[in-house]
Amino acid sequence: MPGFELFGEREREQVNEVLQTGVLMRYGFDGMRNNVWKARELEEAVAKRMQTRYAQAVSSGTAALTVALQSAGVGAGDEVIMPTFTFVASFESILAIGAVPILVDVDDTLTLDPKCVARAITPRTKVVMPVHMCGSMADLDALKEICDTHGLLLLEDACQAIGGSYGGKPLGSYGDLGCFSFDYVKTITCGEGGALITDNERFHKNADHYSDHGHDHLGSDRGADAHPFLGYNFRISELNAAVGCAQIKRLDEFLALQKRHYDIMRKAIGPIEGIAFRRVPAGGVENYSFLNFFLPSRPLAQKAQQALTEAGVDACFYWYDNNWHYYRKWAHLTHLTSLGKLPQEIVQQLPDYEKSNFSQSDHWVGRTLSCLVKIGWTRAEVEERAQKMAQVLKRVLAAPQ
Repeated sequence: MPGFELFGEREREQVNEVLQTGVLMRYGFDGMRNNVWKARELEEAVAKRMQTRYAQAVSSGTAALTVALQSAGVGAGDEVIMPTFTFVASFESILAIGAVPILVDVDDTLTLDPKCVARAITPRTKVVMPVHMCGSMADLDALKEICDTHGLLLLEDACQAIGGSYGGKPLGSYGDLGCFSFDYVKTITCGEGGALITDNERFHKNADHYSDHGHDHLGSDRGADAHPFLGYNFRISELNAAVGCAQIKRLDEFLALQKRHYDIMRKAIGPIEGIAFRRVPAGGVENYSFLNFFLPSRPLAQKAQQALTEAGVDACFYWYDNNWHYYRKWAHLTHLTSLGKLPQEIVQQLPDYEKSNFSQSDHWVGRTLSCLVKIGWTRAEVEERAQKMAQVLKRVLAAPQ
């Protein structure tokens, strides 16, 4: 990843089809567009690749999560269980509809721990949202059993794991709803964009309407559309969708490159004493966008990340101190720092995360390094990088502590 590394003629051809019509909006202007409907084309391609009945393309991964939640009827005061390790968009999408994010520990998968999820359920819980961080997935069988037992929705945030699978099913298709991001640094990109997938006809119909101001999209006269319920504008443009139409066709090409590069690096560092890899649940296949591994301690992980950077091995992330991806730096959530008044349901129900004990998450994330897997590398570049990583990690682990 990301898809922009191999951006080329196929993407330009798709965009030029839109520019030749002059219609940049996904709805209306039927007579001008010469039957060019790139958002529709992207939705059909995503649904087919993810083996679901429906896909709805939207303006971002954040929009996909927001629309997915609202399409399933989640709203003010409903609780959504999510992990401590994710991107801020996960809780932003929950707060945007007046719902309450309930943070829960991760385990050695670096995703939701099912045992902690079960303990966090209350009468207000509506959704369990596993986030398939850094290319791999949660224990979806265990989470699905919990959701079925308690009558909860399972919403997969697969924004960082498109192309991975679990039990032979594409990630995102296992739950009631799944979401993807197509932003500029994802495995496939639209520049800005996202999509949700589902087999539920009602959820899809709601998503279709809600993401376009509540338009019912019946008939060919947009001005005559009725509005069966309130909605907002989360539309994707035809230009962004056009880029996605090219990139979704290249997903398997990108995944093969990611796996090749991932395997080279993993083989190089795997034998090093003190290195352990994240657990991938049985039946799961990563999308290989990150190589994720544990060091024996938090200080060693910090030291290793610094040493790798100094050696010129870029894009190896230490999430424990990251502003965007780990709960420790989410003061704006903890203190509900907002430009305007928030719904009282959020103010009254949000747990006091300053007093929460997430030591289990700290244990795993504090020892984790995640190295980005680029698709634009040559084999020689990957092999050189892998050997440098091995040399640095051996040196760090062999040094007196």
